Amino acid sequence: MSLAEAGDTGPIDVARVESEPNETEPSNIVPPPVSALLSAPAPASVPILPVPSVKTERLLAVHIGRSGEVAGGMSQVVNGYLAHSFADFDVRLVSSRDGSGGVRAAVVAGSAFWKLLRLAEPERTVVIAHLSQGGSFAREGALLALAHARGFATVAQLHGSSFADFAKKRPGLVGRILRAADVVLTLSAESRAVAAEFVPGERIVLVPNAVADGVVRTIEPLVVFGGAVSKRKGVDVLLAAWQRVAPEHPLWRLIIAGPITDQPVAPLTRAEFVGPLSHRALMVLLERSAIAVLPSRDEAMPMFILEAMARGNCVVATRVGGIPEVLANGVGVIVEPGDVDSLESALRQAMTDAPWRAKKADLARSAFEATYSAAAAFPLVERSWRTALDRRSQRVSTKYTPGSRTRTLPG
Repeated sequence: MSLAEAGDTGPIDVARVESEPNETEPSNIVPPPVSALLSAPAPASVPILPVPSVKTERLLAVHIGRSGEVAGGMSQVVNGYLAHSFADFDVRLVSSRDGSGGVRAAVVAGSAFWKLLRLAEPERTVVIAHLSQGGSFAREGALLALAHARGFATVAQLHGSSFADFAKKRPGLVGRILRAADVVLTLSAESRAVAAEFVPGERIVLVPNAVADGVVRTIEPLVVFGGAVSKRKGVDVLLAAWQRVAPEHPLWRLIIAGPITDQPVAPLTRAEFVGPLSHRALMVLLERSAIAVLPSRDEAMPMFILEAMARGNCVVATRVGGIPEVLANGVGVIVEPGDVDSLESALRQAMTDAPWRAKKADLARSAFEATYSAAAAFPLVERSWRTALDRRSQRVSTKYTPGSRTRTLPG
């Protein structure tokens, strides 16, 4: 075909086209002189109307658990979420327990169930259940399963030092609850491996706890322990080691903060049992201390260690749970659980060698900023919430039959 339109039978007469006047433009128009153009008044300016901004609807993260001024890392994690300003999510709490028992505990749990039944907008809401072991796992797990059945995005966030043992004892319960989660958050490689026995590995995310920054204060020769005064926390080992090193270091004091459970309190040289402190008071104590010690026999990822790192302490702790990962690469001093000799040696070096102690404290502070600060950890957490919403959309869409009047939400 030629350049002529289809249907033309003859060639185009180029000379004729160029010589014929334009039918739409008269040929007798004379352009005005340049001087007239220059002297003509400027046209009135046209106002530029502002473009209305599109307001993006924020998402919602609903946490199931407990918050407030209570002992325990899980509550402090929830406190951190409630206090933080996330980029895309607003944060709310559905309180499922308050430390009470009997009728009061049943009322609190029942109120949580009722609030989840009334929760709306599943397309923009993710429900996060904070799970430990025992009754906590069953109670908060049931609430997570309810949210999943109602079509919400769900996240199971695992806490607790004995989750691996609990999973062995109650595999049926653990499997049912974890399978109701779009995302499972774990604190350590150990808990991640346990969770992988019940759900696909791509649904599991290892995210460390995040803690708030500290305030710079004058450092004093203090060794601080924070936690339950119990055999599980290794207080008996700490007291035995302190009896050996205290006579050699008259300027140093040991402060043991926490509720007394199964360990007797006996007078010790320059050691003080201060009982349970408010979280704020314990943080002030860590801002004054030079050494933080936690010789536990069993842990997950203790907030006390992270809070001590944030406040520039030299940290001495045991090789249990997620602690070796936190204190790797010389960030802290790791000793074996139940080993009085190794704990004594670590405390003696930390108390005697000031440059070595200061280096450990600097490494701990740097590790906090890089991994365990809110700026480092919370974007990972928020990303996991978004992942849960995406997976919720996928599982809801697979339950939808084109042409039907309603969607069938997954059970």
